[in-house]
Amino acid sequence: MKVLVTGHKGYIGTILVPMLIAEGHEVVGYDSDLYRRCTFGEGMVEIPEIRKDMRDVEPVDLDGVDAVHHLAGLSNDPLGDLNPTLTYEINHKASVRLAEMAKKAGVRRFVFSSSCSNYGAAGDDLIDEDGEFNPVTPYGESKVMVEHDLSRLADDNFSPTFLRNATAYGVSPRLRFDLVLNNLVAWAFTTGEVFLKSDGSPWRPIVHIEDISRAFIAVLHAPLDLVHNTAFNVGRTDQNYRIRELAEIVKETVPNCKIAFAEGAGPDKRNYRVDCDRIQKTLPSFEPKWDAKSGAKELYEAYKRFGIALDDFEGPKYKRVDHIKMLIGDGHLDNELRWRKT
Repeated sequence: MKVLVTGHKGYIGTILVPMLIAEGHEVVGYDSDLYRRCTFGEGMVEIPEIRKDMRDVEPVDLDGVDAVHHLAGLSNDPLGDLNPTLTYEINHKASVRLAEMAKKAGVRRFVFSSSCSNYGAAGDDLIDEDGEFNPVTPYGESKVMVEHDLSRLADDNFSPTFLRNATAYGVSPRLRFDLVLNNLVAWAFTTGEVFLKSDGSPWRPIVHIEDISRAFIAVLHAPLDLVHNTAFNVGRTDQNYRIRELAEIVKETVPNCKIAFAEGAGPDKRNYRVDCDRIQKTLPSFEPKWDAKSGAKELYEAYKRFGIALDDFEGPKYKRVDHIKMLIGDGHLDNELRWRKT
């Protein structure tokens, strides 16, 4: 198949692309490359690409495409809070417009990278795909809105699927340090402290980005009737942890470190445990390989190999929202997050 991957130069996209190629697919990327200065470690696979803003998609961009894997968007809660209006324009409106164009172009499969953030403040009980949405951030709200609007486009000729990813972790050329396991290992490696910014009580389901990519591939290969207009929580049910449990795993992984809490650390209103049984029952080809312990070890080894400093991941080099603010301040981006012509 010819697969268009939006956000192919992002945290997940840089992992998904080579895996799709290994499966024999023709892959084309679409990305404005906001984080071109933020590459961690080794480079990424080069593929044919369309370097444009998601808000500027044209029908020609979908010529010959059989499936869309839509990952592009403003990728975390602090960045979403920076300008909620832009979050809705890029994450919601541009996503729906892309899907409408894909449908008109005859693209049959549309796999949307949604999020377990949809569940938001869900409490301590396991929640499955039929559970109530309760997003607490513009980012989470935008994902809910896209799912709703894409579902209405579904028919015999257009088949959307919604992959509600658990909180991601793992090494990538476009590594994100705002994600809980990535962040805890980075703090431990650079400072000797597993630094918790909450009281450690909230639940999080976590999933490695390679396993997220495996889910995209499993959906792509599945009979349409199994995935048509269907949502899947992506992860493993046994990979729900309280933040403090992840901190203990990191403490066991990184030598000579201790657990510390930020001053005034309290509970995080984002708190959810997720049931991921549906995807494994429906798509037996989806076989996740990672758990928190192996993921923490992978991150620790990468930080040792490539080097990382506290100022790197807590400052504008890698921190998404601070990097965007720097690009705006330096005149490279305008306030609408579009590249200025220079």
